[in-house]
Amino acid sequence: MWNIIIPIVTLIAGVAGGFFIGVFYLRKQLEKMQNDPEMIQKMAKQMGYNLNKQQMNRAQQMMKNQKMPRR
Repeated sequence: MWNIIIPIVTLIAGVAGGFFIGVFYLRKQLEKMQNDPEMIQKMAKQMGYNLNKQQMNRAQQMMKNQKMPRR
């Protein structure tokens, strides 16, 4: 009986923990990106876009105006 319950509980705890660590990491990366235009430029290039200076400024403003929800 315990041979079935313990692995299932461990799996659920691991998935939940991984999810929250991933959300925390992503939020930190987005906060860093708000202050670093080079990171925004790098991300845009990875997605196949080449931003000019005006588009960069607009992207930075959008990220600064966006509120990160805290829980």
